[in-house]
Amino acid sequence: MDLAAVRHNVGVLRAAAPDAALMAVVKADGYGHGAVAVARAALEAGASWLGVCTLEEALDLRAGGVTAPVLSWLHLSGEDFGPAIAAGVDLAASSREHLAAIVAAARSAGRPARLHLKADTGLSRNGVQPQEWPALLDDAVKAVGDGTVEVVAVWSHLAHADTPDHPTLDRQAALLTDAWQAARDRGLHPIRHLANSAATMTRPDLHFDLVRAGIAVYGLDPLDRPVADSPLRPAMTLRARVVLAKRVPAGEGVSYGHEWTTPRETTLAVVPLGYADGVTRSLNRHGRMRVLINGAVRPVVGRVCMDQIVVDCGDADVREGDHAVLFGPGDDGEPTAQDWADEIGTIHYEVVTGVHGRRVTRTLAGAAW
Repeated sequence: MDLAAVRHNVGVLRAAAPDAALMAVVKADGYGHGAVAVARAALEAGASWLGVCTLEEALDLRAGGVTAPVLSWLHLSGEDFGPAIAAGVDLAASSREHLAAIVAAARSAGRPARLHLKADTGLSRNGVQPQEWPALLDDAVKAVGDGTVEVVAVWSHLAHADTPDHPTLDRQAALLTDAWQAARDRGLHPIRHLANSAATMTRPDLHFDLVRAGIAVYGLDPLDRPVADSPLRPAMTLRARVVLAKRVPAGEGVSYGHEWTTPRETTLAVVPLGYADGVTRSLNRHGRMRVLINGAVRPVVGRVCMDQIVVDCGDADVREGDHAVLFGPGDDGEPTAQDWADEIGTIHYEVVTGVHGRRVTRTLAGAAW
């Protein structure tokens, strides 16, 4: 994983939103890249906030020595908020029940909780509906008066940010502003945040006080531009070393089901990554999966297995220990995460977050510590 690429991408985002603070979203273990390492690199490059999904993710950052502001936003009302409050983690409240649970935990912790009140402006996922917003504000104002919470922000999330001119963006921004103004009218002083990666790069009118960048931090373009046309640099490269290379005669079936048979004598290389490691079986359903070995892009043949793939290397001199690149930034002709996503009909988010498990060792390049 290339931390210099992370720092570059944060620089691109800072330049796109110079008047707003930048939150780097590092949920799902930094989209599969390593949350603590990405957090440190992003903060070095100008991010001032971090965002995660769960309390556990927030506390992992604190355990890793990260002291910057962290927002955690997806919780059950029955969770134990005490450790997060004690660690200075900002918490999102998406219902009156969530708010009540956080207030109770803050009272027990003897420390005010920092709240981001989430308004549902049209995604119909987390957040408070407009008709319920006044009651939530009543509860929040009382909790502020009691000294148990500080209302830091009013926020929401966009549904169509990857289509910058979609009419829902303006509608959601207006609803968020109404919710924010209602909070101000009650004597609260929250900031506003709405923009994700795509809106950060394309809609400066939606930057408000803080932008939340996720996928762009990792160099994957939220607007689906080709890698060569994007200002971002992909940070993840998935590689392994060949564990076996051998000559096989013509007419031999390869991998389960013998869906591919050697048309000639050839060298086959076994690479020890499979669907247990994020290399989904459907990647080679049409026989189009490719791997870069020794400077050449070579076809994966036969079915993807749980632990391994087989690569047809023809008459090339490929040996045990040679490096195979499954995807990367594309600089040397290797496939990219976007190529994988296109092949299996998904998004690059799913590709990089799918690379997981104890067998995949994360190596950091460009660390400044």
